[in-house]
Amino acid sequence: MDSKLLREKIRNNNFNEPTCGFAKDYIQTNLVIVTNDYADDFENFCNLNPKPCPIIEKLDSGSYTPYKSAPSADIRTDIVSYKKFEEGNLVDTLSNLIEEWRDDFVTFLLGCSFSFEFALSKEEIFMPHFEKNGNVAMYSTNIETNSTTYFSGPLVVSMRWIPEDKVEKTISITSKYEKNHGAPIHVGNPSEIGINDLSNPDFGEYWEKQSNSDVPVFWACGVTPQVVLKKAKIPIVYTHSPGYMFVTDLKDEAK
Repeated sequence: MDSKLLREKIRNNNFNEPTCGFAKDYIQTNLVIVTNDYADDFENFCNLNPKPCPIIEKLDSGSYTPYKSAPSADIRTDIVSYKKFEEGNLVDTLSNLIEEWRDDFVTFLLGCSFSFEFALSKEEIFMPHFEKNGNVAMYSTNIETNSTTYFSGPLVVSMRWIPEDKVEKTISITSKYEKNHGAPIHVGNPSEIGINDLSNPDFGEYWEKQSNSDVPVFWACGVTPQVVLKKAKIPIVYTHSPGYMFVTDLKDEAK
């Protein structure tokens, strides 16, 4: 399924799954929508924290068309599930933003680790959630992001079980995807980054290891800005629901 067909299905409410494993050749992104008052500071936050928040595209104020990454798309309708936050509180989960849209909204599309998973699978590095079109496990850590005037908070990571003899290859492959979180930030003992129970992720789904040789490998995650934005308690923010990404027309190639 190509990106345009997948977005059409989403827009017409004919697709309601996590997007992991679908449109495998195309870059998927996280979504953040803030008002003009906070857009410059959020952009600064992203630039200071490029591992969790790599900017794929920033839309003009009021625009819902991502002309650089998917010119036929509509940000208001082409994601399965959106979250609405007011003063840091989750107030609604929505299937579209048509009735919500305002001229002072600024949209950010941020790189997603789903984009390098296809590359790993082509090298026979298999991950259960990817093969079964599920959601990856994500955790808040004890690593603090670089703060700005309004935004600060912990780094969120995604975790994948990787066979120990393929960890170096995995690092080499993913390091080429700088706009999609790049190389892992940690390998091995999760308690070293403040994660005490792998079986209880803060977001997404937990998957059991496939063999005793598997080790946990952690990447900076695009859910980080959701945690940071919630902590900031700004008047209104919209994001995607974790795992339900925006699928672009950009080819899934290392950059």
